[in-house]
Amino acid sequence: MIYRLSVLVAFFIVTTSTVWAQSDRWQQRIEYKMDIVMDVEAHQFTGKQNVVYHNNSKDELNKVFYHLYFNAFQPNSMMDVRSRTIQDADTRVGGRILELKKDEIGYHKIKSLKQNGKDVAFEVVGTILEVTLNEPIKAGASATFDMEFESQVPLQIRRSGWNSEEGIELSMTQWYPKMCEYDYQGWHANPYVGREFYGVWGDFDVKITIDKDYTIGGTGMLQNPSEVGHGYEKVGEKVDLKDKKNITWHFKAENVHDFAWAADPDYIHDVVEVDENLVLHFIYQDDDNYKDVWKKAQKKTVQAFKFIQARYGKYPYGQYTIIQGGDGGMEYPMATLITGKRNFGSLVGVIVHEVMHTWYQMLMGSNESLYAWMDEGFTSYASNVVRAHLFNAQGAFPHDGSYRGYLYLATSGAEEPMSTHADHFNTNFAYGQASYSKGAVFLGQLNYIVGEGVFDKAMLKYYDEWHFKHPNPNDFIRVMEKESGLELDWYKEYWVNTTNRIDYAIVDVLKGNKSSKDSVVIKAKEGNYFASSGKVDKKGTTIYIERKERMPMPLDVVVTYKKGKLTQLATFNIPLEIMRGHKQDELKNGNQTVMPDWKWTHPVYELNLPIPMKDIEKIEIDPSLRMADIDRDNNVWEK
Repeated sequence: MIYRLSVLVAFFIVTTSTVWAQSDRWQQRIEYKMDIVMDVEAHQFTGKQNVVYHNNSKDELNKVFYHLYFNAFQPNSMMDVRSRTIQDADTRVGGRILELKKDEIGYHKIKSLKQNGKDVAFEVVGTILEVTLNEPIKAGASATFDMEFESQVPLQIRRSGWNSEEGIELSMTQWYPKMCEYDYQGWHANPYVGREFYGVWGDFDVKITIDKDYTIGGTGMLQNPSEVGHGYEKVGEKVDLKDKKNITWHFKAENVHDFAWAADPDYIHDVVEVDENLVLHFIYQDDDNYKDVWKKAQKKTVQAFKFIQARYGKYPYGQYTIIQGGDGGMEYPMATLITGKRNFGSLVGVIVHEVMHTWYQMLMGSNESLYAWMDEGFTSYASNVVRAHLFNAQGAFPHDGSYRGYLYLATSGAEEPMSTHADHFNTNFAYGQASYSKGAVFLGQLNYIVGEGVFDKAMLKYYDEWHFKHPNPNDFIRVMEKESGLELDWYKEYWVNTTNRIDYAIVDVLKGNKSSKDSVVIKAKEGNYFASSGKVDKKGTTIYIERKERMPMPLDVVVTYKKGKLTQLATFNIPLEIMRGHKQDELKNGNQTVMPDWKWTHPVYELNLPIPMKDIEKIEIDPSLRMADIDRDNNVWEK
């Protein structure tokens, strides 16, 4: 009896632990079918939407929510008021929504909504549609929703709209009633105030009926190229549209979390192959001032896709479309909208950045509203690497701009933790620098902590393990921990959840050193440093390093010294005790000596070197520039 009880208890513990460990890894699933009829003169459209929603959670759902993004473009909306009250308003938005005329505002009017064939109660609350279900969607069950709606496209202000500054007629992004995401943190029915997005993985089957003169580019694979033409038909095939007023475009996209498109009667459409599995579409205005630049950028884009896939993971879809539209650059599944009146370097740069979003948002699907840095920061880091490759600038530090942006933020007095929700930063400046610059530095410093080779392997591992799965920060850092064998939770907690800064200084260099293995010392008073014990070796050198700010980091201390007539380099790696290990030797030449751990509680470290002081020419903390030290002037000692 005792034995049986023990077995049952053990079984309960193992089973419960397994369920608990896996409880946050489910994700919802959705299938959209939409029929859209576009009135290009009125900038309005009617829509029929059929949605099959799969509740893969363990919860019973009594409500569902939709995003109604176009409702943000109305006077006194949350986006309008936010844009007028934040201290550093986005010039594309600030005050413009308030001035919109009746035919320039955006809206979604829900004409009807049915759940499983029966009318269901709903309420429009700003940019969110709240739906009270007739019957709950039980765990593991599905429900079908049929909606009819009428929408008006707003004048182009932010991301979507008609008549952009460059004359693009329709930039159709965040344009349809979109089901909100439900995950282990519950519903994410965030009002649209101009920031980031979070969506449900699913399939889209979209038909768009529009004036025959308009060329469309966007998400998905076109199903009827021979019916619509406009550069999608096979080479040599002729498509006759002269007797038609409107045509219907039919797109399908599988395993994506959004659908975007753009349309204009003046578009040029070029098609370029990356390989037998991937085609790129370039859709841009017929402008003599920029056509050559767009043509020239196509070859670089092909090179970029090949490099990105080798370094960061395979692109899983059959096409990608680069479209002139919007108000800057904005990423969507299988497509991006960018402004196109740029010089060559700028155009390639924005294309690379928006394409790179495919890997760190479109394929990962992280909660970009809550973890904007996991998208913008990772994308910025990777696109820095890609641009350096494309323009043969590998010798320079590719992340210099990101580090400078972070240092400006860290010394501005306006910094907020990266864990702040994207919508709730006090300033646009703090949001932008935290998500883009500090997010990129997050990866740059991980490269420094674990070593370049390990880091590169871990980035591919992250792609392999987490694409299509909505990873969160802990999921990412665990990949880095497993690949490096180090404990890295301290790094994530300091860098993401606080605004603590890094500053290390070489405060003294003395002739002779102690032979004690205990390298940590106590700073008694300014200028006096006492080692714990040990026999003095007069031939060596003692370096005292102080942590002046609150955030601890492992250090690479590089010593330049003379050995005979030759100049030598020696790297001394000082791990943190809380890492429970040290990075692998990443040096391509020279050598790395791993020193005793530095306890994060101790402000001063005594580094004992076997090199005579008379031979040392220079001592530098992190000459690789990967550690975001706020004062690099005190990182160097020179004879």
